[in-house]
Amino acid sequence: MKLSTKITVSLVLGIFFGAILNVFFPSIVPTLDQYVLSPVGKGFLRIIQFVVVPIVFTSLIVGFLSIKNTEKVGRLTWKLLTLYIFTNIVALLIGIATASVLKPGTAVGDVGKVSAQEAPEGQGIIDWLISIIPSNPFEAFSTGNLLQIIFTAILIIIGLRLAGDKGKAFLSFIESFHHIIEKITVVILKLSPIGVFALISSVIATQGFGLVQKLLMYIIGLVLAIGIMLAAYSLILYVCKISPARFWKSFLPTFGIAFGTASSNASLPAAIENAQRQYKMKDEIASFAIPLGTALKRDGACILQGFNALFVAQLFDVQLTPLLIATIMISSIVVSFSTAGVPGAGIIMMSTVLTAAGLPLEGIAIVAGIDRLTDGFRTLLNVFGNTANAALLDQWEQKASAKPLNKGKMTA
Repeated sequence: MKLSTKITVSLVLGIFFGAILNVFFPSIVPTLDQYVLSPVGKGFLRIIQFVVVPIVFTSLIVGFLSIKNTEKVGRLTWKLLTLYIFTNIVALLIGIATASVLKPGTAVGDVGKVSAQEAPEGQGIIDWLISIIPSNPFEAFSTGNLLQIIFTAILIIIGLRLAGDKGKAFLSFIESFHHIIEKITVVILKLSPIGVFALISSVIATQGFGLVQKLLMYIIGLVLAIGIMLAAYSLILYVCKISPARFWKSFLPTFGIAFGTASSNASLPAAIENAQRQYKMKDEIASFAIPLGTALKRDGACILQGFNALFVAQLFDVQLTPLLIATIMISSIVVSFSTAGVPGAGIIMMSTVLTAAGLPLEGIAIVAGIDRLTDGFRTLLNVFGNTANAALLDQWEQKASAKPLNKGKMTA
């Protein structure tokens, strides 16, 4: 049985198992979750995190240095960032439009009358930009700060290019280490079905469906917006002559891990492997675009922040103005780039958008209880967007490299 099939089966079985526990055996849920489901799920996430940092670091160095032309590196970066911003704006508009049409904030009723809870503070834009620069690269590695690790990798790449032959020994070490980590990743991914089953079972068994009923329109709206964005991506791929069916099939194991773990970081090893082996993406594109996208690309976060901001505005009867909408959009895009690729990070960053827009922070307390139930869908979209943008960049480069050949044939 293929890994993608195993992960899909594990997801379905985990949902059913968790639902049965919650409905028929609620008394044993705390014990079973504490001693079995939660430890297995957390253990799987930790073993995945074990390879994330070295994969990001070595992939970027190997990927960048495999591109001999410095001008090409800059071109790839700007192309990728252009794709990121465009698709982020599309995702944000879909989130805002869905919330505007369905008006989930007006359907909450008495659930909205909750006492204010202290909301976690998000970083300001300036602080976030400064925080990308690591004061201690070893601290960045120990804490798993991907943006700082990327910054460190870029500085080392510059140093290796300037060092010339004297840097070859270090580069050989990095390439060897990269291949070792790839082999370890293959072994770890075989544990994915077990980890996914434990994580999704734990969520369904402990969260239950009580709050889901009260916030049903919120959940439906958010999942619908994510579904529309997935459809939009499929259309973009089709228009750019990339088969959506082939794309889905190639990255199905990655999407299964993303949904089950609700962690973009956890799905990174599978994403790189699927891109290179199943999708047959150029190694230089896969090793460059996917690690960068894991740290920056968050379409699910864009939808969440835009949707939640309108939800809170509707909940507290705040009048929407063009300036308020513009503030929500700008802050949501910036926040999406700074959201960590771990479960629950979107809710933490929600305070930054609400503060920028002048909306009540009490809204965080209302949606926090069901965040984990929707987090898997958002992470799936984050990872889909990351891999889709890498595929679009790969296609873009193929067309660009084919143009001179075509001209040559015409003049021959």
